[in-house]
Amino acid sequence: MILENLKPKVVTILSDNSLNRTEKLQQLCDFLKENVSYYNWVGFYFKNGDKRELLLGPYAGAETDHTVIPFGKGICGQVAESNENFVVPDVSAQDNYIACSITVKSEIVVPLFVNGENIGQIDIDSHQLDPFSEKDERFLEYVNTEVSKLF
Repeated sequence: MILENLKPKVVTILSDNSLNRTEKLQQLCDFLKENVSYYNWVGFYFKNGDKRELLLGPYAGAETDHTVIPFGKGICGQVAESNENFVVPDVSAQDNYIACSITVKSEIVVPLFVNGENIGQIDIDSHQLDPFSEKDERFLEYVNTEVSKLF
């Protein structure tokens, strides 16, 4: 599966004028989960106004109790502070990891910028150890660039 081949469909989903922003993001999460075999949970977290916390947005995969994440806590909270991609090849090796499920083995989080401000992030969990490469990072940066146009 070549991530580059998914880009046109990402654009198609996000440019569908019959859907609102939340519906577009939900369809995008569903699409990524269904089309990348090692993307087992795909979701967006967004900054909660002026609060130093993230709120769960649309997602595809198992339900999660982690609907609010304070800045600095877990991988998502660290990305909210660092403004940098965070790839975790093995979540069991991370001290500041919020366990969502025993099936999650690795995670990638890529910040979402609008006008230079980190407003949220895309978060992906995998049931495989170390599946994420630089190609995933570049692809998810592309996805977030397209998503940023919705704001």
